[in-house]
Amino acid sequence: MNKFPTSLEEAVTQAKEATLAALADGYNRVQVELVIPEITLQAQVLALEFATIFAEYGSGLKVMFPDSGAAALAKRDWGEVPFQVTDLGSRYTAVETQVSEQDQIFIVVAPAAIEVEKVEKLCNVAEDRPVVLLIPQLEDIAFVGIGYTARQMRERFIKSLYSCYYLRPLEEAAILRCHPSSWQIWLEKEEEYQLAMELAHQPMGEDLERLLMKLTNPNPENKNEVASRQKPSFLGNLQKFLRTLSQ
Repeated sequence: MNKFPTSLEEAVTQAKEATLAALADGYNRVQVELVIPEITLQAQVLALEFATIFAEYGSGLKVMFPDSGAAALAKRDWGEVPFQVTDLGSRYTAVETQVSEQDQIFIVVAPAAIEVEKVEKLCNVAEDRPVVLLIPQLEDIAFVGIGYTARQMRERFIKSLYSCYYLRPLEEAAILRCHPSSWQIWLEKEEEYQLAMELAHQPMGEDLERLLMKLTNPNPENKNEVASRQKPSFLGNLQKFLRTLSQ
């Protein structure tokens, strides 16, 4: 059984191990999802951290950012690195031109909902070469301006991706998926998290709310007990860890 991470450092370590395990098991389109608002601000830092686990590929690793500005910033901050750094293309540069025969594996850093089409094209061009989506934001419900058919195509592609690692802290609970384990709901108990339930599929929407209500408040009349629980310090060292990574 997975151990629930007590810090962001442990979560990133788990995520790297889960990524390697999923790729070894034959999953070539994987997502690493740390659903923590602050984490997207440090996408560049996490990308460099994840690049280290693919050091064996050398220049065969290509780290791709959503736009040329983010890619240029990473190149400036990272200096000389053994892997390639580029972007997903622009209105003038197609995704297909960003992929070469020497590329062996791709990391796509924090792609947003507007980049779904580019990410799908990359996956198609990559064929059987692994593509790792790091903290993607592909399912942004606020993204509008596309028709029903396009929306169906987006959903079909997103469903084809495999979440090898998923961590989402919630009020009094958290959702964790760490390959090869199943989806899990953990509950806060005093100063730690305890496993409450394992599921075959990702709990979402109303189903998630219903499960959390059942797990956190089995006695509807005893509302104060849930509200009085202490909060663990899982996110307490967030900025400290991110500063350590960026040094």
